[in-house]
Amino acid sequence: MSPEQLAIVAAGLFFAAFVKGATGLGFSTSALPVLALAIGLKAAMPLVIVPSLISNTLVMIEVGHFRETLSRFRWLYLATLPGLLLGLFLLDRVDGPAAGAVLGVVLAAYGAFSLAGPELVIPPRREKPLAPPTGFLAGLFNGLTGSQVMPILPYLMALRLGPDRFIQAINISFCLSSAVMAVGLTKIGLMTWHTLAISFAGLVPVFAGIKAGTALRRRLSVDAFRRLVLVVLIVLGVALVLRPLIG
Repeated sequence: MSPEQLAIVAAGLFFAAFVKGATGLGFSTSALPVLALAIGLKAAMPLVIVPSLISNTLVMIEVGHFRETLSRFRWLYLATLPGLLLGLFLLDRVDGPAAGAVLGVVLAAYGAFSLAGPELVIPPRREKPLAPPTGFLAGLFNGLTGSQVMPILPYLMALRLGPDRFIQAINISFCLSSAVMAVGLTKIGLMTWHTLAISFAGLVPVFAGIKAGTALRRRLSVDAFRRLVLVVLIVLGVALVLRPLIG
C-alpha cells in the first residue's frame, strides 16, 4: 500500500470515528464507503475489523444487560453465522466492484430508512419468528459487504427496546460478526499480517476521531449533523453502485 493510500485510509478511519463520536452512527458504516472508493472494498474490509471490534466491545461492556440480551436474541445471533459464511463464500467469488455495488445499495437503503424514520413496530408474537431470517440476512450482507446494519437495525428499532438494551443487542451482533469476519477474511486471504498491522495502527486516528467528534457534539445540533452524514452515506452508496458502470 502506497503512502498516499495509507493517508487516505487514516483519513477515512478518522472520519468514521469522528462521525461515531458526534452522532453514534456505526463506525464500519461510515468507514467502508470512503475506503472502498479509495482502495476497493476487498482491501478495505480487513482494515476496519480491529477498530470496530475494540470499540464495540468497550460499549458492550459498558452498557450492561449482556446475559439477558444474549438469551433473548440468541436465535438472531445464531442465524447470523450461516449468513456470514455464505456472504464470505460469495465475497471470495465475486469481483470487488460488484461487492462494492451491493454495499452501495445497502448503504443507500440504510441512509434512506434512517432519514425517513418510519414508525415500524414489531408485535411481541412476531419477534421470535422474525429473528432467524433477520439474522441470516444481516450475516449475508455483512459477509459480502462488511456492512453490519441492515436489516438488523430496523428490526431492533421496531421492537421498541430501551436505549441500553438496544445498544447492547446491536453491539453483541457487531462484535460477533466482526470476530467471525476476522477469521473468515483470513481464510480467504484478505486478512494478512500486513493488513492486521495497518488495522491496529488505525486505532490512533480512530481514538482521535472519537475524541474530536465527542467534543463537536457538545457544540452543534447533533440531529442536523447526523442528517448531513446520512445524506453523505447515500451519495457514497450511489457512487459505489455507479462505479462498475462508469469505470
